[in-house]
Amino acid sequence: MARLVIVSNRVPASSKREQQAGGLAVALEEALKGEVLWFGWSGRRGTATSAKPAFATRGTTTFATVDLSEADYRDYYAGFSNRSLWPLFHYRTGLVAYSRDEYKGYRVTNRKFAEALAPLLRPDDIVWIHDYHLIPLGRSLREQGVHLKMGFFLHIPFPPQSVFDILPPAGELATDLAAYDVVGFQTAEDRDNFLGCARKLLPNDQRAHAVAVSVALPVGIDSKAFARMAKTSRMTAESRRLKESLVGRKLIIGADRLDYSKGLPQRFEAYSDLLETHAQYREKISYLQIAPRSREEVSEYRDLKRTLDRLTGRINGKYAEFDWVPLRYMTHGLSRKMLAGFFRMASIGLVTPLRDGMNLVAMEYIAAQDEADPGVLILSRFAGAAASLDAALIVNPYDPGGISEAIHQGLTMTKDERHARWLSLMSRIEQDSAAAWCRRFLARLTASSKTLRAAS
Repeated sequence: MARLVIVSNRVPASSKREQQAGGLAVALEEALKGEVLWFGWSGRRGTATSAKPAFATRGTTTFATVDLSEADYRDYYAGFSNRSLWPLFHYRTGLVAYSRDEYKGYRVTNRKFAEALAPLLRPDDIVWIHDYHLIPLGRSLREQGVHLKMGFFLHIPFPPQSVFDILPPAGELATDLAAYDVVGFQTAEDRDNFLGCARKLLPNDQRAHAVAVSVALPVGIDSKAFARMAKTSRMTAESRRLKESLVGRKLIIGADRLDYSKGLPQRFEAYSDLLETHAQYREKISYLQIAPRSREEVSEYRDLKRTLDRLTGRINGKYAEFDWVPLRYMTHGLSRKMLAGFFRMASIGLVTPLRDGMNLVAMEYIAAQDEADPGVLILSRFAGAAASLDAALIVNPYDPGGISEAIHQGLTMTKDERHARWLSLMSRIEQDSAAAWCRRFLARLTASSKTLRAAS
């Protein structure tokens, strides 16, 4: 049986005790059941990027990691990946900062990854590369003489051609994607956007290949496992403390990384609007927003935190009473188990990104609910998950007043309607599970043609 080689920017901790909650490791659990080599950055920075990986093993998975030099980290990760690609792919053209030096560093680091990975590969390996940090890696491996089956999956949105073309090296990145045997996207819209770029930027032969190998395959979760976790975690000390602190008030919850793509300022404004226009909810509800800090070396993220700090102070200053804080806002993460218990307790789940590849938090909120008395999911129309989770209350995240009205609708919705919506949503997330995503992508990759590899 062929070994699967997974490549991602960050590699999960080799110790299960140290493993971070959520993320790619959870989505790929099905793929990790056989022999796996997982390659990527260790998360450490030093004076030079490692030429040879360090190894650790957990079960049947071997982790191979390399350290990055400060310069490569600056250009590859903090620079081109997160100052150019991330805002561009989330349609935030005004935040795109392009530097030729950072782009050069991005390609150089991908080449160094290829040089470190190529000697580890076996003749029958299947290689699955993940996300925007590593778009050039497949072509770099081809240049190292690697002609294995290689797939790429983009976990974030892919922008339309008119947006993608803003980036000076757009054509080169499109050519990079054409080096793969399968290129996966979260939604049909993302795939169509990529094909629009291919039609303009690629020569005829690569364009035809791009059409043949691109596929829309939405990522999912293991809903049954998350539901079990939510049921058991409701009895933890943390869940009891939260419930006691609510003193009978209904809970509204949001859980997002602190990122400008998540629509958090608009969400805070929506909550303020709710308290202003529907005064009956004052002292009757509590909004908990969990927003772990990230990428604090990027100025836009620091600016976002200052904006949220200011909005939190304004909302609580205006509406709080001596025994009620309307908005609880925290910038450190919680364990996945703790979140599951909190989701189960919440009457409203707020998932309102301005743009998102999929958004698994929406699915986790649904899975966590008590079937006898489920809460209501409020979901941005610009999250990839909205394509299938249409039984949620779908909102435009740029419209705080619309979000406010959706919260009101959710809080006043009958139990029968909540249950009917939940059944529809649960059916979809059970159908489009993480395991199904893994199986579908790997089946497509295993069956892929050898034509391109033989010609490269």
